[in-house]
Amino acid sequence: MKYAFNTWAYSHFPCWVPSYPLEEVIRRLARIGYDGLELGCAQPQAWPYFTGKEERKRVRELLKEYGIRISSILPAPGGGPGGNIASANPAEREWTKQYWKDCMDMGLEMDDCRTLLCVCGWYIYGTRERDAWKWAMEGLSEVADYAAKSGVTLMLEPTATDSNLVESCEDAINMMEDIGKENVKLMFDTTHALYRNEVPSDYVYQMGKNLKHIHMADYDRKAPGTNGCDFLDIMQALKDIGYDGYVTMENGFPTRDCHPDVVARQSLENLKAIEAQLK
Repeated sequence: MKYAFNTWAYSHFPCWVPSYPLEEVIRRLARIGYDGLELGCAQPQAWPYFTGKEERKRVRELLKEYGIRISSILPAPGGGPGGNIASANPAEREWTKQYWKDCMDMGLEMDDCRTLLCVCGWYIYGTRERDAWKWAMEGLSEVADYAAKSGVTLMLEPTATDSNLVESCEDAINMMEDIGKENVKLMFDTTHALYRNEVPSDYVYQMGKNLKHIHMADYDRKAPGTNGCDFLDIMQALKDIGYDGYVTMENGFPTRDCHPDVVARQSLENLKAIEAQLK
């Protein structure tokens, strides 16, 4: 299997934790032994509007030098501009679509990355869920059409801890089917399945061939295998369905008292040890 680590733990999004420039993150994750890094599109590393062509070129050179790839691009949900593809505010929806397109273009320039992760939005008081679902579908469809021109695939993520529109495995499947485009597929994060008191390996089997990306984290965003979740079951399920994407850690960032190198190292060591046990 291929392993990647999300850069949130090395940034100050979504909370301040020990933060590092992207060059340092690339160097550290390559040294720990990762095949890829998942690029969170926020400061201090990859806000597309502060990252010019020369910086993107430099990142491409660094990735080649250290022998590591950008596994996926993750636009930041929330924040000042909103970033809500299902917003009742048309201006926010338009901004979000453009931001996602700009993140996509940045990933292509940095490393020909063709995987864009998508939080499908949320609705606020006074908004009908059916309206938010329609706005999300329309926005995602437009971004998917733009992505198809460059061979980029959108990965829809159910996010129960952070949003209220696409929360479950079934929600994500329904949204994918309603959009109905070949370059719109599925992913999930173990954190959100655990939040719903559901079994993460069930998500693997239910999503099946449409599962193209996954986020791994134990309870409380700890390193896999350190806080009670059964990752042997999840990893076996991935093998059973012939999953060939990155096994990506999105953990180590809820509080400022974590050490990202430790979380990254523990995560990789624990999952590689589990992989060796698979049947």
